[in-house]
Formats: sequence, C-alpha cells, structure tokens
Amino acid sequence: MEYDVVIGLETHVQLKTKTKAFCSCSTEFGQVPNTSICPVCLGLPGSLPVLNKLALEFAVKTALALNCRIQRYFRFDRKNYFYPDLPKNYQISQYDLPVALQGFLEIEPQEGVRKCIEIKRIHLEEDAGKLIHTEGYSLIDFNRAGIPLLEIVSEPQINSPEEAYEYLLSLKEILRYLEVSDCDMEKGSLRCDANISLKKRDHFQLGAKIELKNMNSFKAVKDALAYEIERQSKLLDKGRILTQETRLWDAKEVRTVSMRTKESAPDYRYFPEPDLLPFVLEDSYIEKIKESLPELPYYKKHRFIETYGLSFNEARFIVSEKKLADYFELCVNLFPFPKIIYNWIVGPLMGELNERKISIEDINILPQDFVCLIKDVESDKINSLKAKEVLKKILDTAKSYAEVIKEESVIMISDSNILKGVVQKVLDENPKSVSDYKSGKTNALMFLVGQVMKKTQNNADPKIVQKLLKELLDGSV
Repeated sequence: MEYDVVIGLETHVQLKTKTKAFCSCSTEFGQVPNTSICPVCLGLPGSLPVLNKLALEFAVKTALALNCRIQRYFRFDRKNYFYPDLPKNYQISQYDLPVALQGFLEIEPQEGVRKCIEIKRIHLEEDAGKLIHTEGYSLIDFNRAGIPLLEIVSEPQINSPEEAYEYLLSLKEILRYLEVSDCDMEKGSLRCDANISLKKRDHFQLGAKIELKNMNSFKAVKDALAYEIERQSKLLDKGRILTQETRLWDAKEVRTVSMRTKESAPDYRYFPEPDLLPFVLEDSYIEKIKESLPELPYYKKHRFIETYGLSFNEARFIVSEKKLADYFELCVNLFPFPKIIYNWIVGPLMGELNERKISIEDINILPQDFVCLIKDVESDKINSLKAKEVLKKILDTAKSYAEVIKEESVIMISDSNILKGVVQKVLDENPKSVSDYKSGKTNALMFLVGQVMKKTQNNADPKIVQKLLKELLDGSV
C-alpha cells in the first residue's frame, strides 16, 4: 500500500550567551561537573529567576530571520515533569504565549526546486542537566541545567527524510549567520526531535505520531526517518494499528527502539511561571533588532549567482558559512575574477584547511595576500605548484605573502634554453621511463615532468617542461 509521509521537526538550539537563561552561571562547555551551578538554576527555595536579556534578543532575531510574527506580549510557564537531571522537577518554558508564531523557512535542495516549510512557533526555555550512565549506576552533571534554549517547531509539512535534511541544513546556516548559536551538535548546541506519521495516499486522516529522539547529526535524522518509514509501512501493510509513542535512534544497530508512550500537553500540567511577570516588547525594540539582521544565506546565494556568475552549487557551497562568503567577496573586490577566486578557495585553500582540521574562521592569510598569490600565478610569475608551497608556508608561519616570497625562490623559469639542459639530464637519469613512454605508456611523461620540477625546486614552467620533454622524446629536437 502507498503512504504519504508527514514529518514535523522540533529543533532545540543552545543560544550563544555567556550566562544561563535565568541566572549568572557560566555556559562555558567542558567545565568540571557541577561547578557552574547556583541556587537559581538548581531551583532551591527562595531563589528567583531573571531573564537573560541577550537570550531574548537572540530569540527575536531568529524569529525575524524566520519570517515569524513576534508576540508583543508573552510569558513563561512551568512545564512539570520528574526526571533525575531536572533539579526543579519543572522546566521554565513557554506554552500558549511564546515569543513568536507563524513563520516560514524556504528550502532549495537543488536549482529550480523550492519548498516553503511553515514554522509553527518559536519559544525560549531552559535546558535540563545531563545524565552520565556507567555500568551499574548513573551520575548527574547539573552544569547544563538552565542554559538558554530556543525551540523552533515546524509545521508537519516535510514529506521525506531528504527534505528534513535540507530543512536542518538551511536552519543551521541561518543560525550561524545570525551568530546566535555555534550549532555544534557534538557539544549538544543543536538537537533535533522528529515527529513522523504515515497516512494512506489520498486520505486526510494522519496516522499515529511517532516521536524520534537521540539523533546527534543531520545524517542520523535522515537515517532514522528512513528507517521509521520502512518500519511503519510494513506494520500498516499487515493491518497493525500504531500508537503514539517516543522512540530512540540506535545508530549502532541502525534501528529505532521504543522508549515510552508519548505524553501530551495535559500531562505536563503547564501553568504560568509565578516568579516571572509577563513581558511586553515595544515596536522600537523589534525594529532595532530587525535593522541588525545580516544578509541571509538564501538571498546571498542568489546574489552571488547573479552578480558573480557562479553556478547554483558553487554559490550554495560558498555561502554555506558566512565567514567563507565574506572572505570570497573581499577577494573578489580586490581581483574581479570570481571563478578564479572560487577555484582557489575550494581547491588549494580548503584542502589546506581540511588537512589542518581548521575552519575559515581560523585562517591566517589576509585576502590581499591570497589575491597577490593568485595574481602572480595568473600572470605566470610563479607556477601553481610553487604557489601551493607558498600558501602552505603562509598558513604554517602566519607570515605575509611578501615575506614568504622573499625567503623562497619563486621566480618561474620559462627560458627554454635554461630548461633544456635540465630536461636532458632527467632523460639521461631515467632510461626506463624514456623506454616506457616510447612503448606507449604516456603516464611516464608525467613522471618525467615531476623529476624536472623537483630539480628546479618547482620553479620551472610545467607547460614548457612538458613541451620540451615531448620534443626530445619524439626526436623532433
């Protein structure tokens, strides 16, 4: 039987504030367990919460970027449930009057394919602590308790694991552009729960909603959803009735396992937080935040396509990180050849960054130095092999381009009369490669080119070297 897939995502974003949501404890990751705590985040009697001003600003900024309607009047509520890592036995969250409602996020998985996913609500809340399970017992670290979270809830308008993946990628890009979160899933800064149900094709009634948890990467979200589609389809084909529940994703076993039957809103016994008065936002406050919004990835991507002639995939890659897009644009302003700049960034530069396991944010080569390097290659002052050596040395030493080329022998040798002697010497020293080439093994030519480059410390013009080798090997000189 054919089924329609209906998916909604609940994304929890840890906001990049220095202190917690309702107290002054540090949010720094990796501190000694239970050292960043106080009476407020532990919910001790007599303690009173005070809302983090920056957390609210980040919430409004995110809501504006996601085209939401900002609530001028909102409040906090207590969400009551007992769990060992929840020190108060309730969580300060928001229920019927959240910060923002009714937004949308447009995804564009490929050129010409667009889909608008509506955002149901965005609300602020505090995080719980962390349980560390060991053999025979569990430990609790309350350092994370009270850290500010922004929950972004989509409408159930996602219809495949691939769309869910694209939604999360686009959302992450926006959050990083806004600089409201580092979105580091390994540190728990971005977490996602997925609700999935299947319904018969062309029927209106949705099937039972299954919530998926414990997914620590976007790929895990996609894999878990794909597994659930197959699992639920098989059960429905057999006439089984699915019940609402929460399931955990087991990445090692590549399957979901039942955790509990799903609670509903009445189970949490929401009621207004008595220690926090309702909040009223003025229009001037919202307008000020709106003016601070950067150019967002979707619009930047299309501007790069139109202005710089990049392809859809090229623009998509270069705007995936704000710092990368900014670096690219600074370089293009100095050397107006976008394709050449793009090829150098995604090729040699990204190769070096990946090898060092650093990001564009950690780069120590200024745009003007990077452009000088590219210009010298384009004007045949140095060859591309030597340029890559120079690039490596700049990244290793943090010296300027001018300093490195003073230390290195970088002037390209293009004089055929000078190179002919070196080429002949390489031929004399490598009779087997000469024989291989003459017997039809053309790869031998590139080996010989490499030997000449080695003898000239990569300063020879490889085009002239190849031409001279062919002439000598073919007997035309």
